Amino acid sequence: MAVNSFMVPLGTPAPDFVLPRADGGGEVALKDFADAPALLVAFLCNHCPYVQHVEKALGAFTTEYKAKGLATVGICANDVATYPDDAAPRLVEQAARAGFTFPYLVDETQQVALAYRAACTPDFFLYDAQRRLAYRGQFDSTRPRGGQTPTGASLRAAVDHVLAGQPVPEPHEPSVGCGIKWRPGNEPN
Repeated sequence: MAVNSFMVPLGTPAPDFVLPRADGGGEVALKDFADAPALLVAFLCNHCPYVQHVEKALGAFTTEYKAKGLATVGICANDVATYPDDAAPRLVEQAARAGFTFPYLVDETQQVALAYRAACTPDFFLYDAQRRLAYRGQFDSTRPRGGQTPTGASLRAAVDHVLAGQPVPEPHEPSVGCGIKWRPGNEPN
C-alpha cells in the first residue's frame, strides 16, 4: 500500500545522527556534512518498487549535483527481519546498480527515521546550509506503473533554489512510496 510523506514543517532543524555505512566503511554523522551548502537526506530501501523506479535517476542526479555543492546521504531504516532484501549486503548491491556515490547508511534501531519523521521509501528531506528543512516531498511526479521515465524535476528545482539561497516555492508535493517497515512497537504516532 502506498504511503505519503508526513510533510514535516519547513524550517525544522535536521536531527542529529551517527549511523554505520551499509558497506562496512565506518560511521557517518550529520556533522560530516557541515561544510555543504545543501544536504539531502533520503530514506531509501532496496525492495520497494517506488525506490527502484527512481534509483538510477537519483544516482545520476546526486552525482551531478555533488559538483554544485549538494551533499547526499541515504538511510535504510526497514526491519530486515521481515524484509531481508533491505539488509546491508543488498543495499550495497543496490548502490552499485543505481550508481549511488553517496554514503548509504543503516538505521537498525529506526530512531533516526523516527526523529526525521520519515514515513515512506523514498522520502526526501532537503536542508539548507543552516540545516533547516527547505523541502520535503517527491523526487518528481512519475510513479512505477505510469510508464514515464523519472527526471527528478521536483527535487532538482528545490535543490536549485536552496543552492541559490532562495526558499523553495510551495506547494511541495509529498513523496509517495512503500511505508517504512517498522519493528513492532516502533511505529510513529
